[in-house]
Amino acid sequence: MRPKALILIVLLTCFGLHVNGSKEVQEEVSLEFCSPPKLILNGSQTEAGDKRVHSDYTQVREVKFSGSIGPLGEQRLCKIKCIAGQWVGPLCVDQQDNGRFQPLFRNCKLDHINPHLLITFRNVTIRSTGWDFPHGAKLQMRCRELGLYKLLGTSAPQCQNGAWNARLPSCVPTTLLTNFTEDAPPSILIRIPSGSASVEPGGELAAFPGSTIHLECIFSRRIGSPDWTWTSPLGQYLTGWAIAPEERDWKYRLSIYYAKPQDSGTFTCATPRGITNSITLHVAAIHCEPISVSGMHLSVRVEGTRLGHMAIFQCPVGFFVSGEANLTCQASGKWSAAVPKCELVKCPSLDTPEGIPEPHLHLEEHNNSFGGRAVFGCAWGYRLQGPPGIECELDGNWSGPLPKCVPIQCPPPVLPVNGHLIQSEAPGMDGGRYAVGSLVQFACEGAYKLEGEASIICTEMGVWSHPPPFCKPRCSYIGEPKNGFISPTKFSYDPGDELEIICNSGFETEIEERPRCLPDGKWSTALPECLDATLSNSSNSTEV
Repeated sequence: MRPKALILIVLLTCFGLHVNGSKEVQEEVSLEFCSPPKLILNGSQTEAGDKRVHSDYTQVREVKFSGSIGPLGEQRLCKIKCIAGQWVGPLCVDQQDNGRFQPLFRNCKLDHINPHLLITFRNVTIRSTGWDFPHGAKLQMRCRELGLYKLLGTSAPQCQNGAWNARLPSCVPTTLLTNFTEDAPPSILIRIPSGSASVEPGGELAAFPGSTIHLECIFSRRIGSPDWTWTSPLGQYLTGWAIAPEERDWKYRLSIYYAKPQDSGTFTCATPRGITNSITLHVAAIHCEPISVSGMHLSVRVEGTRLGHMAIFQCPVGFFVSGEANLTCQASGKWSAAVPKCELVKCPSLDTPEGIPEPHLHLEEHNNSFGGRAVFGCAWGYRLQGPPGIECELDGNWSGPLPKCVPIQCPPPVLPVNGHLIQSEAPGMDGGRYAVGSLVQFACEGAYKLEGEASIICTEMGVWSHPPPFCKPRCSYIGEPKNGFISPTKFSYDPGDELEIICNSGFETEIEERPRCLPDGKWSTALPECLDATLSNSSNSTEV
């Protein structure tokens, strides 16, 4: 067996019941008492020590509280009872049953909405699925285009302990939508040349007395003539093909002039094959309450407060009508919806993790109101691809897609002739291209010397910090002869440079040509020697 408190929580959750007011406690002597119920008070679970909640329930037999029932939060007085040591309920007051406490039955779900159906619950239009409706809730359904579709099924399904009492209706297209096929119901067009009328949530046509109403049955005259019938007690109405040349071959009209409450009834058009479509008319002198507008930006144009009159609401540029923009005075004496509000046009927010899926893209400016801008930037090492900013437009959408961040890359550096890269790969290298911050170093081969920057870096502009160096041929320092020296003395020599050999006093060289640096980085001759002049002269004398 489940714990008693858990049973109570399950019951309250299943029926969408919440305590939103203080509870009344009726104390009675009970041999089998119940443990304290875990009620939800004002949206949060009650805690021990709350002065409004008793901790000792040994003598409490019944707990009353205010409950919020159904999708519209209808307020009802509810209670739970302690029976045989267990809380039973909740039981809630049913306004339709002389205010008696009745058990709450299971809710009904609306899992699918036919796209051609208009569904209303207590003057609220149901536009999406997933609503939970309490037991006894009655929906009103009609086809959106009255007369162009024929409703098949009940127009007022009711929730009965978790199930609808009838299959939800569907809408069948008529002749105007089926190219006048003979197996389709005839379309009925409604014309109100004078007076006013309203299409009710249940699909009836409600008209104010004195209105003129034309019901036009659409059928191909070459196939045959349709037939009008009615349940109105008044008797005869004017029927016949339209007179205008462009209409007389397909409009079979029934006219009601200066409508009276006695004209109320169902008017049915039947094709020669017996396929029908109907309009139910209700004529009543109904007035709605005057429209009261309290919104700062909201403006309204009201035709009047008679049945069928409209109230048309508008908002200034930069705002949109939140709710129904056009209200109609209905036969219930109420407007077809609540007075709307003007709300600021806003585009989807981008300053959330879900707003910008691009990891390297960030906002530099963000105003998602109408006319505002979103300006973007990229993380270091990336650049924007696309416009840097977008604007919030009147329809609540941004003026374009978000830009992208693409990595900034430098092309592979040009290798100098007779040179190579010391560092052939760098961080961020991608298919031969280098990311921002990549460093490459050059070196020359053999006797070649580097001219320019030995190290270059890929910058945020996507170009290298310096042009690539080049390798020039050089002759290396050749050294100094014994007992002499060379001129000029340098670490390296350019092609074409010549060396002068200078010997010390008493020494001389037998050089025939000066050493010259060649274009291949080599010397034209070896380094000559400085010889003792006395030995050289004696050698010359001997030869003589």
